[in-house]
Amino acid sequence: MAVEYQLSDRQNKDLLERMLMMRRFEETVAATAEDHFFGHYHLYIGQEATGAAVIEALGTDDLILTTHRNHGHIIGRGADPGPTLAEILGRADGFNGGRGGTLHLTSRDQGFLSTSAVVGGGIGLAVGAGYALKRAAGTAISVAFFGDGALEEGTAYESLNLASLWSLPVLFVCENNSLGAPGASAGEYPSSVNAAKDLIDIPRSVGIAAQSVDGADAGAVYAIAATAVAAIRAGQGPAFIEAKTVRWPGSRPIWPELATGITNLAAATDGALISGQHAAWINEHDPVLARVRCLIEDNILLPAEIDEIDRRVIGTMEAAKSMALASPLPEPESALEGVFT
Repeated sequence: MAVEYQLSDRQNKDLLERMLMMRRFEETVAATAEDHFFGHYHLYIGQEATGAAVIEALGTDDLILTTHRNHGHIIGRGADPGPTLAEILGRADGFNGGRGGTLHLTSRDQGFLSTSAVVGGGIGLAVGAGYALKRAAGTAISVAFFGDGALEEGTAYESLNLASLWSLPVLFVCENNSLGAPGASAGEYPSSVNAAKDLIDIPRSVGIAAQSVDGADAGAVYAIAATAVAAIRAGQGPAFIEAKTVRWPGSRPIWPELATGITNLAAATDGALISGQHAAWINEHDPVLARVRCLIEDNILLPAEIDEIDRRVIGTMEAAKSMALASPLPEPESALEGVFT
């Protein structure tokens, strides 16, 4: 009989805090970038339930490969927000000395091997990591986070095929945020185009167990992720999760914007606080508000307890912003440090 994985009260509290860390960090990035960052960046708002729940199902020895939409994964795994923001701003005290920036931000201490801004670039690296982990004969697994557009790349199919052929300990997490997004035809950020009726048909075609889940439902994502991780550790080969979310309005334009404003947690239980052009998304699809609403309705946390967690998280972000802005830009003389030739 399959084990049913449910979150404990402790995990529910930790998961909410992780989601709030992700959300408040991205809001801080957006507010800071306006005056202190030049270049493109991506925000993870609207997808926190997926990343937080998958990370909750992982162990400390597991390895992660992620994408250009990487801030949430890095913060959710426990990276210090100060050096994370400093790196995004290209400052010397960032995790990568200001050289990785937002698109290649990574933290090895949190188990991240790489962030690849190349669409699908992390999938092949995760399979390589899975091969190494299998050779090491331990129980650790590798995890590849990627968007739905990555499945249009040849490396995705090749990687899925090899992972299945060699029964590698790899969890593929496809974060499909194309729901409700008209794409380039409407002047918005492109959506994926794939001949497969369902994206999970692609991994299933090469014998990989695959499931779809509501990516805005943290509890549902955790149950599927924990089950998949346990099966991989038991030697049953790779697994694939497609987490579907309705794209956050702020990620629809080519340049991200805080289209839904700063998140007001009180709106989770007071619909009168929700208004504006994107009220429907906030009310029906915001994973953070959905999680807060669930915890209150199920009597897992009181509103006052949630407010206390949020105040602590906001304080952490204020300190992170101060640290990052106080960090200097790298010295010009250091430009060639860390290069091969």
